[in-house]
Amino acid sequence: MSTVTVTADQPNRPAPGPAADEGLARRLKALACTAPLHDLDSRKVNLAGEYGSYTMAEIGLAAIDLVTLNMDFDAGADREIVLGRLHPRIAAQNPQRTSAEHARVARWVLESLINVGSVDRGFRAAYGTFGPDGLYTRRDYDFKLIEEVPGPDGGVYLRTTDEAVNVLVGALDTDVTSAQIAAEVKLEVLIRRGRLADAQLAAEQARYRTVQYAETLRRALEATRRNVRAVDWIETVPDLIDEALDHIADRYRHENAILTNIRKARDESIDPEHKRRAAELVDIVKDCIRRHTQLQTRLLEAGPLFRAEQDRQAFAAPAARSGIDLYGQLLAPLLTLPVADAVRPTDAFFARGTGLRTPVSVRVADLVDLLLTPPVEREHLGAELPEPDLVATPDDSRFTEEQLEAALELLDLPADAPRRLSGLLAEARRADPDLPYLVALLAVHAASPPVGTAYRQGEERLLFAVDDGARLDDPEFGGADLIVGSALLDAVGMAADRKEAS
Repeated sequence: MSTVTVTADQPNRPAPGPAADEGLARRLKALACTAPLHDLDSRKVNLAGEYGSYTMAEIGLAAIDLVTLNMDFDAGADREIVLGRLHPRIAAQNPQRTSAEHARVARWVLESLINVGSVDRGFRAAYGTFGPDGLYTRRDYDFKLIEEVPGPDGGVYLRTTDEAVNVLVGALDTDVTSAQIAAEVKLEVLIRRGRLADAQLAAEQARYRTVQYAETLRRALEATRRNVRAVDWIETVPDLIDEALDHIADRYRHENAILTNIRKARDESIDPEHKRRAAELVDIVKDCIRRHTQLQTRLLEAGPLFRAEQDRQAFAAPAARSGIDLYGQLLAPLLTLPVADAVRPTDAFFARGTGLRTPVSVRVADLVDLLLTPPVEREHLGAELPEPDLVATPDDSRFTEEQLEAALELLDLPADAPRRLSGLLAEARRADPDLPYLVALLAVHAASPPVGTAYRQGEERLLFAVDDGARLDDPEFGGADLIVGSALLDAVGMAADRKEAS
């Protein structure tokens, strides 16, 4: 047996070891799960109206109870059904208030437990733990009580979390199987002793544990549908299924025996209150049997579901990769760089961004199928063509035909007398205030003249523009003061080429 001595340099350091610290953390988490219920009563003063007479924590517990008992394995609890069944309890607290106020309280309590308005719709509590070195570390505990989940029909349903079930049964992180067995034994003993009021509470706790067991399996199956590799199907889930099947077989025997004892107590009792309690217990135990039957069905389907998802995900097409943000990842950074530094990334992008050109090739299977397919019989004149509905296109051009003729006449320069763009703009401005824009547009296009096209079309004259470094001095335009002129093309060579082509 070892002894621990406290030296002078460790005056108030807590004893090492995680046992006491884990117990403290458990209790702090248990308090954190009840904090949203207490917070309901402290925040009801913020509601516009007199709501001080409502016990919001009681309504919150009832809401968690209703969601837990109304949710199914495949779908959660319907919001409107929960609100409808919560309404009589709220009306009993203040029967003199209006039904609209009762409905508002029910909706406010339910939305508060969902934590509508937060980013992740969850709650957070802070607690501290001591490490092996005795240092205090602050940690965050994130949890939810009621969450909104999609249903199989596309609707939104409600589900309670493990933390909410633990709030109901007064425990936290309790082993599901051991808690269920203890609840069943306790229920059986209480019924035999005739303590039906306590037996009803034990039966409700047993039903909550059944729901929690089903939720554990449902989350494992949902994770499998998303990613089969995220769930341990080698040890964890098979062990869970085997334990659950053994658990259900034991529960069937216990629940049928309990159901027989309850009915016997109901039939032999003279007290009306005992009869009522026994009848309620019959309904609760029947609901437990129904949930166990449903859980057994899902357990038997878990293996085939895993194999089907494994095949589906193994042969599924790979996920599409996210595209490139051309503006944010390429254009915006390049605009801040000098031209010399921007050449390298732009060359790399355009060299690889054009993609590969797949050569056109004929497959033998397609060719044989095309040759062996009989031709489709067609009418001699073909199908009747519909009469087109022609609509006149509005003329939305900026320049008129007269302005275009004036600009072309101004730019019809002799081959040996080129002119500056500034002089052409000044002359065009004297003739028409809008004409310089058309002249400047034609001159800019002439900076890269289509020589090959003009040569093939037999043009004898081609307009060109050259930048010699002079700056344009003009009140409306800026840039280079281009030298604009006309170039004569080889008409004899063009005629000879056309003759050879013919």
